[in-house]
This record gives sequence, structure tokens and C-alpha cells, in this order.
Amino acid sequence: MNVKRFVLAALAVFAAIQVTDPLIHGVLLGNAYEATSHLWRPDMMSKMWIMLLSSFLFSFLLMYVFVKGYEGKGIMEGVRFGLLVGVFVYVYSVINQYVVYPIPFSLAAKWCVYGLIQFTIFGIVAALIYRPQSGK
Repeated sequence: MNVKRFVLAALAVFAAIQVTDPLIHGVLLGNAYEATSHLWRPDMMSKMWIMLLSSFLFSFLLMYVFVKGYEGKGIMEGVRFGLLVGVFVYVYSVINQYVVYPIPFSLAAKWCVYGLIQFTIFGIVAALIYRPQSGK
């Protein structure tokens, strides 16, 4: 494992999370969340540091899994990885949340679609940064 590229890629995935999450959940889904506002914690914003820490740890775990299966096949490897992990982690959890919580199906479907796009971006970032240096 190339530790320098691993750390750089994990930090880049973390940055991608920090850019895409507000875009998805603040901009694209902001109106959809208004109908379910009664489900959210009233003190949610005071706990955002937990989500930030979780995202940071997740980015390193995601990169660890990527590196262990790394085949050096370029961006398409990242796309494949992102889609597979997105289905494995995100779609699975959204389906379970839909069953447990009284959220509209349309919100769950949007979470799945946007989550798969987001995880695909993470996979592309991983593949672009972890790839071998040219000429080495």
C-alpha cells in the first residue's frame, strides 16, 4: 500500500463528502425534508461534529477497502467500486430506514439515487488519486 496516496485519497474522499452532502441534503432535498421535520432531532445541529467525525473515519475505511481490492484499472474501477459500495452500504440502509421510519417513498428513492451518484464520485476520486504515478 502506498501510504501517502492512501492518506491523500482518503482526505480527498472526505472533502468530497463535505462538498456533496450539503449539496444533496441542503439544496436538492431541502424542501423534501420540510415534510419530515417532525422526525429530526431539535438539537441536531449541536451534534453535527459527530457526523463530521464519522465522515472522516468513513473516508479512511472506504479507502482501505478500495486499496485492498485495487487492480489499477483507472476511473472505471472507481466507478464500479463506488456503485457496488453505494448499493452495499447506502441503498441497503435507506431501504431499512424506509421500512422503520415514516418517510415518503419519494424521499427514500431520492436518497438511493443521490447516494449512488455520491458514492460513484467517491470511487472516482479514489481511483484518480490512488493511481500509480506516471513513469514510476
